[in-house]
Amino acid sequence: MTRFTGSRVLITGGSRGIGAATARRLAAEGAAVVLTYRSEQAAARELVAELRGTGATAHAVGGDVGDPAQAEAVVQAAAEHLGGLDVLVSNAGVEHFGALEEITAEDFDRVYAVNVRGQLLVTKHAVQHMGPGARIVLMSSVSAHKSVYRHALYASSKAAVESLVRQLALELGDRGIAINAIAPGGTETDMAAEVTPNYAPHRYELAPEDALRGMCALGRMARPEEIAAAVAFLASSDASYVTGRTLAADGGFV
Repeated sequence: MTRFTGSRVLITGGSRGIGAATARRLAAEGAAVVLTYRSEQAAARELVAELRGTGATAHAVGGDVGDPAQAEAVVQAAAEHLGGLDVLVSNAGVEHFGALEEITAEDFDRVYAVNVRGQLLVTKHAVQHMGPGARIVLMSSVSAHKSVYRHALYASSKAAVESLVRQLALELGDRGIAINAIAPGGTETDMAAEVTPNYAPHRYELAPEDALRGMCALGRMARPEEIAAAVAFLASSDASYVTGRTLAADGGFV
């Protein structure tokens, strides 16, 4: 498919997991891609080399979108590499599990700086390089709508993202730009491997992986490529009349 031929795409948090799968998917469909990374420089460079090996245009830019100055800098660098932007996939995010009594102001600042402020700011800066027909996809989570033990800080940050999408759809609609979010369920990524045990508190007599799969109608976790396919839909002209919405790609999470 060539839905993204000529499209200039910025993917934050693009060095691994869903971000990397999205970079591969959009590049395979013709996009020129800039992916950002915070600490995974080697993985980012390896992915760029892989994409270039297929004939795609690809660049990697280091930066922490949780820092306002760096959020602006990575968008500016991407726009300079590509000569503008047509698609933003705001994928960078951080997880958090912790009991209410254990949550600190520092925890709050870290999670909201990346998951909320970071997504807002990269959107703010990206639209300065976009024209009518551009598309923005932010990253939410099924956790925004599911009660999960000791997950309040992370889940509330993702709920905030969905609110941002609803509100910004009005402003950006005036410019002909669509903005949506995607809410993945459990996905086979490095981050998921680290936090999956938290989805099955001690009171459940199930292995964490089995507990998570049992919460899903399809009975399994998603592959990153499956989430990337949903992102590709929202980022494409196939979703030209979809804006201000959150698409659940969760396998029927219950």
